[in-house]
Amino acid sequence: MKIKFTKMQGLGNDFILIDNFKNEITLDPEGAKFLCDRHFGVGADGVLLLEPSSVADLGMRIFNADGSEAEMCGNGIRCVALYARKQGLVTGDELSVETRGGIIKPGIKKGSVTVDMGEPILEGRDIPVNLEGKVIDRPVNFGSAEARINCVSMGNPHCVIFYPPGDEPPVEELGPVVENDELFPRKTNVEFVRVQNPEEIRVRVWERGAGETLACGTGACASVVAGVLSGRTGRKVMVHLPGGDLGVEWSENNHVFMTGSAAFVFEGRMDL
Repeated sequence: MKIKFTKMQGLGNDFILIDNFKNEITLDPEGAKFLCDRHFGVGADGVLLLEPSSVADLGMRIFNADGSEAEMCGNGIRCVALYARKQGLVTGDELSVETRGGIIKPGIKKGSVTVDMGEPILEGRDIPVNLEGKVIDRPVNFGSAEARINCVSMGNPHCVIFYPPGDEPPVEELGPVVENDELFPRKTNVEFVRVQNPEEIRVRVWERGAGETLACGTGACASVVAGVLSGRTGRKVMVHLPGGDLGVEWSENNHVFMTGSAAFVFEGRMDL
């Protein structure tokens, strides 16, 4: 089967977008894994499959680089918003996207995309994490390493760990350990955060199913929510990631808004 795709990136978090509005493509985990392979496939952090939706302008399925399916992707949805407008799948600068994490509403303005990410989920069992109540600065041992964890769901699970500004977090060592710990029944994304000041943080992300990535939109949002709840940041924060910056605001109506860029890279066709 020959498929047409568009390669896009949001702050270096790169994706293969496939238009499946005619439901002609069947993509399984092995196919997604092959496409994301940077040696034998196109190469990406994930695949975004665009489909019809009965409850939104369009639907989005998200496959991680390891073939697993994710609930939500903040950088990915910004890419989808720009793609959908360019291809005429939607009209105007606002749209709704159905994901496994709920309906998300991006808005486009001067090449930047602001996304209403909805309300964060803070109850441990609902994130899910095998701990009761809100998990804020909770001490946990991961093998020989002890960390204070902050757990948030932005449609997908996140574990946020804060470090002093001058420290270099052990992303490659601790990231996969936390991701796969039995504490997280659906695994978890892991954010390693250094607070520069109450309006500015630096974040590195170990992404579930993909390893360390240059950026993670839901991870940036989760980091700000955790910063507010732990008393480390204000509600409006500039998040510096290795791939670039995202503006995140946890508004008074409890919705989290994320603003950032996305860009087209190239188009192509490939046998699958």
